[in-house]
Amino acid sequence: MTTTDAHDTYGTYDTDVLVVGSGPAGGSAALLLATYGVRTLLVTKYGWLANTPRAHITNQRTMEVLRDLGVESEALASGSPSQLMGDTVLCTALTGDEIGRIRSWGTGPAAATEYGSKSPCEMIDLPQTYLEPILVSNAAARGAKVRFDTEFVGFTQDEDGVTALLRDRIRGDEFTVRARYLIGADGGRSTVAEQLGLPFDGRMAKAGSMNIVFKADLTRYCAHRPSVLYWVLRPGAETGGIGMGLVRMVRPWNEWLLVWGYDIEQPPPDLDEEAARRIVRDLTGDPDLPVEITSTSLWTVNHAYATRYSSGRVFCAGDAVHRHPPSNGLGSNTSVQDSYNLAWKLAMVIRGEAGPGLLETYSAERAPVGRQIVERANLSRDQFGPVFEVLGVGGGSDEATIAEGLAALRARSPEGAKRRRLLEEAIQLKNYEFNAHGVEMNQRYVSTAVLPDAGPAESWEQDRELVHQPTTRPGAKLPHAWLVDRRGERVSTLDVVGGGVLTVLTGLSGDYWDSAASACRDALGVPLRVVRIGDEGCRDAYGEWSRVSEIAEDGVLLVRPDGYVAWRSAAAPATAESARDELLGALRRVLAR
Repeated sequence: MTTTDAHDTYGTYDTDVLVVGSGPAGGSAALLLATYGVRTLLVTKYGWLANTPRAHITNQRTMEVLRDLGVESEALASGSPSQLMGDTVLCTALTGDEIGRIRSWGTGPAAATEYGSKSPCEMIDLPQTYLEPILVSNAAARGAKVRFDTEFVGFTQDEDGVTALLRDRIRGDEFTVRARYLIGADGGRSTVAEQLGLPFDGRMAKAGSMNIVFKADLTRYCAHRPSVLYWVLRPGAETGGIGMGLVRMVRPWNEWLLVWGYDIEQPPPDLDEEAARRIVRDLTGDPDLPVEITSTSLWTVNHAYATRYSSGRVFCAGDAVHRHPPSNGLGSNTSVQDSYNLAWKLAMVIRGEAGPGLLETYSAERAPVGRQIVERANLSRDQFGPVFEVLGVGGGSDEATIAEGLAALRARSPEGAKRRRLLEEAIQLKNYEFNAHGVEMNQRYVSTAVLPDAGPAESWEQDRELVHQPTTRPGAKLPHAWLVDRRGERVSTLDVVGGGVLTVLTGLSGDYWDSAASACRDALGVPLRVVRIGDEGCRDAYGEWSRVSEIAEDGVLLVRPDGYVAWRSAAAPATAESARDELLGALRRVLAR
């Protein structure tokens, strides 16, 4: 479809993209598409946005997305900073024995250097109740239409578009919306994914959990060891459950979310306000604690992922296609990044700048990521086992058992020393949950929108799950390096790409690529930004870019709007015509032209 054709048929559609769901995936999709100038309608069956602070960990990659969207400052203003996140505590109760602490989310001295050098953004704790309004309000401000109390009923699709049946939950009537494309971001019980017939691997409902959101002043128990997570071992607790709970900070130090497991093989527990209050007081260890219960809910631990994310003109994103426990804090992050991958592709196809084949790369690139994070989150959940083993805690244990385990752990004897070493090893294993920087940042895309280098496969110098390895290899995220702009202020390499536009990134001596980009703009009708690192507005003042670029100064990177490298040439060819032909060929393949 050409740009002209797109506008000729514009009147037959109510919107370009219909987004179902206002969570992290849906809200970010609407914001991205509106930012890119795409007509977007977001619908949600709820009367407002998230009413519980479910997701919260917001990693560096997601913050980079928010930075590209121009809303990073709002997120920083609403979130708890990294210095209040890091001392993950293992204890028998907030007032009880402390078993150990884990430096988390890159806040330990060694990890802080690694995290800080790899991104211009810091990790924060941003509960979903704060993230969703940032996404949806900015989407509306930029032109997206938003309808609350609007339930998705079903859809039909054809070669030219999607017709969705919606229900107004206020009036009770049903109506249709005609769109070019549909995004199902409607959560773990996705109606869109079900009707689309997406294939899933794994299983649902492998364990049971309850959420209790409450308000209580826990400053005296937490401020001296600031964290978002306080893990409580309570085998044999009077409140029942499976013996392991979590007291999670929502706002320091007076708003909280408690997670307590229950036996999935038994009937779901009755969780009235009084029962919830008893559980809170039991896990905090303060029987007289003044507690205000805000909400309660039951949920199940899932281990399921879609092996394909789309069919025809319908796409799914977020929890609709990857369903897993909250371990590693990957859920909302992966959801936002799904939309970041999809939105620019939809925008370019809708504008006629890319062929429909570009949309097929969404599943190819994001489905492997979804599988990885589902398996990682479930494995992290299981990796508490060694801690239990060291303490001698298992099925049928009670408080006396854990007291005996703690006494044995602290014994001044060879056996005590052995247990302490084993506990340290068990706690170090939890780095794969709480410091998995590689899981968060090392995604590598393989699709027709990535043109791989000839040569050996990438080798991993350190643990791929724990350590982020920057590279300019096609299929990897552009590395962060600090540059200096015309005002003498620092800007990241990530700040000079993105914005919904393809970027040709070269050095001061890359004259051929500048002229090649101009020729490609004319030939394809595609906006192309040219950035020459080393010029007055983009100086490599610290030499950081030269150390991570992996190309010569006259080489080139073709960077996608989502910050991923699509193609690179390590050095300029012999002639300007060759540079033009190479770049044009790369663009045609990447954009399915």
